[in-house]
Amino acid sequence: MTDSGQRRTGAQILWECVVREGVRDVFGYPGGAILPAYDAMLEFPIRHVRVRHEQGATHMADGYARASGRVGVAVATSGPGATNMVTGIATAMMDSSPIVCITGQVGSRLIGTDAFQETDITGVTLPITKHNYLVTRPEDVAPAVREAFHVARSGRPGPVLVDITKDAQQGSCAFDYDAAAPARARRPVPRPCADEIAAALALINAAERPVILAGNGVIQSGTSSALRALAERAQVPVAATLLGLGGFPASHPLSLGMMGMHGEAWVNTAIQESDLLIALGMRFDDRVTGNIRTYATGARKIHVEIDPAEVNKNVKVDLALVGDLRDVLDDLLPGIAPPPPGRRAWLARIRDLKGDSAVLDIQNLPDNGHLYAAHVIHDLWRATGGRALVVTDVGQHQMWEAQYYHHDSPRSLITSGGLGTMGFALPAAIGAKLARPDAEVWAIAGDGGFQMTMAELATIAQEQLDIKIGIINNGYLGMVRQWQEFFYERRYAATPLLSPDFVALAGAYGVPGVTVSRRSEVSRAVEAARAHRGAMLVDFRVEQEDTVYPMVPAGAALHDMIRRPSPIAETGADPD
Repeated sequence: MTDSGQRRTGAQILWECVVREGVRDVFGYPGGAILPAYDAMLEFPIRHVRVRHEQGATHMADGYARASGRVGVAVATSGPGATNMVTGIATAMMDSSPIVCITGQVGSRLIGTDAFQETDITGVTLPITKHNYLVTRPEDVAPAVREAFHVARSGRPGPVLVDITKDAQQGSCAFDYDAAAPARARRPVPRPCADEIAAALALINAAERPVILAGNGVIQSGTSSALRALAERAQVPVAATLLGLGGFPASHPLSLGMMGMHGEAWVNTAIQESDLLIALGMRFDDRVTGNIRTYATGARKIHVEIDPAEVNKNVKVDLALVGDLRDVLDDLLPGIAPPPPGRRAWLARIRDLKGDSAVLDIQNLPDNGHLYAAHVIHDLWRATGGRALVVTDVGQHQMWEAQYYHHDSPRSLITSGGLGTMGFALPAAIGAKLARPDAEVWAIAGDGGFQMTMAELATIAQEQLDIKIGIINNGYLGMVRQWQEFFYERRYAATPLLSPDFVALAGAYGVPGVTVSRRSEVSRAVEAARAHRGAMLVDFRVEQEDTVYPMVPAGAALHDMIRRPSPIAETGADPD
């Protein structure tokens, strides 16, 4: 389609490009420098969700992108509107989430004069975007916006910002959509050569104790089925990063679950005892490896990664396959040989490790009448059949969710992994619900993180969204308190937390709620929330000083875990 000869304002060109990118839902907050764009928006089939804070807009766009695989869009005005987006942009950058942020800027003649609500937002966001643009002429709007969408979704996905001056939005020019096609589209994605694929197959086919490490790249590239085929054909167990959960079915016999700082003991032990690690779309961050010097020292390492900058950045590998994960798995699968005899003994060893850990699982301890967060998450998983789309905040509840809600499908867990952004869950759940309106969406937050963005309850009420909200309320900034307990002699500086009556607060927005303080009430409350048509909040009052086990202390070796005390110590029961 060509639009040669049509004359449009920069604001109209902006929305024409956004619509042609397939976007119908955008999240934003208006202001003076972006008003021309908001005025022109009324001419286009756009559903605009007016947020209560621009940070919320970026998390909503992020949740929209992670739930759907499509690019999310957030809009804000200049100055404080734009800078309020920074945390959300950094969150998307760390977790490779494709979002496009559109900001208004003061008139081009005022740039550099400290004009009202002027901020150099492209300078501010330079380190936390894949790319950003300052557009000062209407002629440059279409090329910038089209390229922004391409950059956001291509290669390793990530956030892009387009800052458009007010006069560029108001001015007009001839508009030709096709002529504005992004030149960067011609950059090919690399693909490993035949010798590299052969070398990887030789390592995989010969290994007796291999482990696959599945990261966010598995979900981003849509290669869950290919990963499953590889694991089953080679009989290799699969461990997942936090962001990789759901990329391989948790119910599969070869699933190990989450690795790293709060990974189960059997997962980390298996990694340390392995002779080959096959890392797929993950970046070996410090929460995954523990002390790098002691990380899987007996294992050869293959790293499949689309971003060459991540290769050998944290962990030196024996073989790097740089390329799209789908292409690499397609190349590897035909060459996978039947597993060697030693592979069977390896799987038996892992079964033994799981059995050893099961005796320490809080789910297997006698009910002492107390409500633990693990009970809440486990009961939520059972009630929903594991089919809910869960969006978590950051902290202890995030780790309990990863341990006790077993994800069988991709894009069923949305969480802030890299930046660890408290306040993420509620707005990201809004974006996720709009991206997948038929999904049962639960926002799970701690009492601390929830209070950072709880104003978005108004957005839920305004948009009449059916989102269930579970607050794991322990009266503390729980994960920080846990570190104080372990490493600062229980000196709980600034972590006890006063909270409002969350049920009453939700009620003020027209959202019903219920408080739960006993385990026997959990299932009934969850079912009531699921049966209610519309949003509902459940305030789970859990044990205040509960702890996430296991835990690898920062800087320690992966096998040096702090394990849950034995059942005898936990219950005080007589061993005889």
